[in-house]
Amino acid sequence: MLKTYLMIVLTFMSFGSLASEIEIPDLLDVGDAKAGSALVAQCAACHGAQGKSIASDWPNLAGQNQRYIAEQLKYFQQGERENVLMMSVIPYLKNLSDGELLDIAAFYSSQPLAVGQAQDDEELLALGKSLYMAGDLKRGIPSCTACHSINGAGNAQAGFPRVSGQQKAYLISTLKAYRSLERDAGDYSLVMQSASQNLKDKDIEALANYMHGLYQK
Repeated sequence: MLKTYLMIVLTFMSFGSLASEIEIPDLLDVGDAKAGSALVAQCAACHGAQGKSIASDWPNLAGQNQRYIAEQLKYFQQGERENVLMMSVIPYLKNLSDGELLDIAAFYSSQPLAVGQAQDDEELLALGKSLYMAGDLKRGIPSCTACHSINGAGNAQAGFPRVSGQQKAYLISTLKAYRSLERDAGDYSLVMQSASQNLKDKDIEALANYMHGLYQK
């Protein structure tokens, strides 16, 4: 029993260590939202004119923090992150400078937040809330609040993404990609790979449903 408890504690300590090693800048680079508005025509087909995606498979970008968006665009541009849904815009991204990527990020970050509606399923909501707020110590699953905050707003300084109001299908595919180690671009991926390893499909469905319905009062 003691051995099992020590293993669980070490798992959570390892997760905390990974999160603490992510570099957080003293000052964030800030893009020009107006300039970015002229660069997003090719993005709008999937992510919507204001960053609210037209299908659940594509993420909402409206209100997402600049650092996260800019870093992910850079990963796609450099080939560190791959996704079949992004293949058509990779040639366009390759022609953009770091400043232009940041301008795109600034534009989407400045847009009104997307608000979702969680499925009204008492059991599913209870499981999602429990895992998001407290994790599951026995299964070595950390809570999501340390990085994504209680209301899902994320952490703009650290580049931890906003998850509130995010599309459910996108959240599900993303958590599964981290769990399978398929998504591995950037230091943050190591944290998410560790956090998702013991999630079952039902857990992922519940978390996605809960996060989709999160919002800031």
